[in-house]
Amino acid sequence: MRKDQLTTLESLKVSTFQLSNLQTAIYDGDTPQANRPSIRKNARIILSNPDMLHTGILPHHSNWADFFSNLKFIVIDEAHTYRGVFGSHVANVIRRLKRVANFYGAKPQFILASATIGNPKELAEKLIEEEVELIDNDGSSRGERHFIIYNPPVTDAALGLRKSALLESVRLANHLLARDIQSVVFARTRRSVEIILTYLQGTRDQGLGAATDYSLVPSSSSRIRGYRSGYLPHQRREIEQGLRDGSVKTVVATNALELGIDIGGLGAAILVGYPGTIASARQQSGRAGRGDDPAVSVLVASPNPLDQFLAHHPEYFFGSSPEMALVNPNHLLILLEHLRCALFELPFQKGEGFGSISDELLDEYLEFLVANQESHFSNEKYYWMKDAYPAANISLRSASPQSYVLQATADDGRPTTIGTVDGESAMWMIHPGAVYMHEAQQYFVQELDLENHVAQLVPVGLDYYTEAQRRSEIQVLSVNETSAARGCEKSYGEIQVTTQVAGFRKIRWFTYENLGQEPLDLPPSELQTTGYWLTLSEETLSHLRDAGVWSNDPNDYGPEWQKIRVAVRKRDQFKCQVCGAAETIREHDVHHKMPFRAFIQDGVINREQANRLENLTTLCPSCHHKVEQNVRIRSGLGGLGFVLGNLAPLFLMCDPRDLGTFTEPAWSAVGGLPSVVLYDLIPAGIGFSQKLFEIHDELMQRAFELVSQCECEDGCPSCVGPGGENGVGGKKETLAILEQITK
Repeated sequence: MRKDQLTTLESLKVSTFQLSNLQTAIYDGDTPQANRPSIRKNARIILSNPDMLHTGILPHHSNWADFFSNLKFIVIDEAHTYRGVFGSHVANVIRRLKRVANFYGAKPQFILASATIGNPKELAEKLIEEEVELIDNDGSSRGERHFIIYNPPVTDAALGLRKSALLESVRLANHLLARDIQSVVFARTRRSVEIILTYLQGTRDQGLGAATDYSLVPSSSSRIRGYRSGYLPHQRREIEQGLRDGSVKTVVATNALELGIDIGGLGAAILVGYPGTIASARQQSGRAGRGDDPAVSVLVASPNPLDQFLAHHPEYFFGSSPEMALVNPNHLLILLEHLRCALFELPFQKGEGFGSISDELLDEYLEFLVANQESHFSNEKYYWMKDAYPAANISLRSASPQSYVLQATADDGRPTTIGTVDGESAMWMIHPGAVYMHEAQQYFVQELDLENHVAQLVPVGLDYYTEAQRRSEIQVLSVNETSAARGCEKSYGEIQVTTQVAGFRKIRWFTYENLGQEPLDLPPSELQTTGYWLTLSEETLSHLRDAGVWSNDPNDYGPEWQKIRVAVRKRDQFKCQVCGAAETIREHDVHHKMPFRAFIQDGVINREQANRLENLTTLCPSCHHKVEQNVRIRSGLGGLGFVLGNLAPLFLMCDPRDLGTFTEPAWSAVGGLPSVVLYDLIPAGIGFSQKLFEIHDELMQRAFELVSQCECEDGCPSCVGPGGENGVGGKKETLAILEQITK
């Protein structure tokens, strides 16, 4: 993006402003070290990014004394992206920037540019903590634009299964490529980018015939490229250049390409699933047709409940104003990190302000750093006293400051770095045995060095990819607010989430066949954050039980159950029938293949049929937990958690991956009552949980509409989750719960 801005500025200087001697330069991580002193001394306009400002400019502001002394304007482009954790970090970087500029006697004016969001003025004022004037008249010329919401056809009406949004997007992209139309395919995750890229580049063509129409074009890897975080800078620059000169016809990207990189006038944009916000959807579709030529954008709906809600209610998408961007510069953990950086840059004078923080609170935080032996107070000033360079260990985009380096073995046997993965994603993306994909090349993870933050990979060509399986437990640390709601109690407060990656599944390419699962022994991670939860009342439970639509009470397997358990374990040679683990001190569990409650007829359980030996199998505790999680997902409570977790981002300017979901039919934190918890996947939270608490009634009503209007028989990916191969789904139970808490 900065190279595009530099080219435009150079053109404007000569053609419009007649200022050819006004030196303009890029100063970011790609700027050669040899060029940096000259830029600092001579440049009048600097193009940079928050990361370089955070780690490379502000901590070394004395090298920029002349520049800061004459600083008149600060232009912040793509201001709508500075929301959530990233926005909270950037707001504090701006506080530090204003403080350093003030030290050199400058008081620069801010100019912010943003895509359409619901609260641009409020967001801008939160970021820079000054009043702003909103200018929202768009006078730019635009060609004809078409926006299509495409819902892939249903392939199984009973189960509510649709054609894969991912494969349908591949088919559409190949049609565009066959007609030489330059296009961008936006995928939601890094993994999806690599899967789509692999399909498009034709490196996995087994199982694809002419009927599927997924490989219409003989592919060349140079014509079809991926673009996401984790790629090295020179790879991204090469791809951007290929889009400009036309040598790259199709690019598969995450939202890393959503921003204002000038890549020419693309003819089409394909969005593989709703990107999470109306603002992001408009931004991504806006990558097509940036001039006067006509263009098309296609949102390919996934089975996700949020996508299906929008596919059936397009007026909500086209008629709604974009969402509000949430930012919290005073988030305690983020604020403390930047106070450390600010102390490193300049001592704090007693009584000196820092943004909108009160003097009393700022003194309290600075005294904490003194008590922690990070700062020293002398002559009415606070001084940084540690040798550490604080900015180097603070990521602006992640709650996990430490990234993992990915090392692969080159053809000559030497290790080579192919990319990085943030610390939060490492456990599930690059665990031992994982298949990691980069530029459509598969890599097998041989080792994950947790101490040195390095993963060792080898290039492979396998017929499967991997999916990590995670499990969580939640404790309530404190309750901020609780109030009665219809049929339940709603609350929000501080919680601790303990998560462990317990294993992974191997999924065959194209067919999605489960090739088996393997256990992992990785340390658990702990997250202290904020959560919103609803707890069903005893009265609601009584109504559900009386109606026969509550399946989360403990099962009564009958008086012969212990004898049956022994017989099954003996038959299975006391080994887990999934992973093969033998019994040790603890006995293995015996599991019903077809759920026990599937044998209830007219309120009476047929134990003889349910407990037939052929319906029972031996599982170790770990495998049993995974299987029971799948059964729990198909319960009414699990269905409620599924639909709420997927629908909540509609009301928040966040990605579904910013929220965690937890369901527990007997949650000890609330006296053993059934509960659903939605929580911020961000240390200390960013405000999502409080917002959900406030919009509880509307969220429940929308969930009821979505589930009741879904045409599936008993659960599908578009409402309460799939029913599964052997079990009944949870749609009837979920609807009964929603009726109790909405009507």
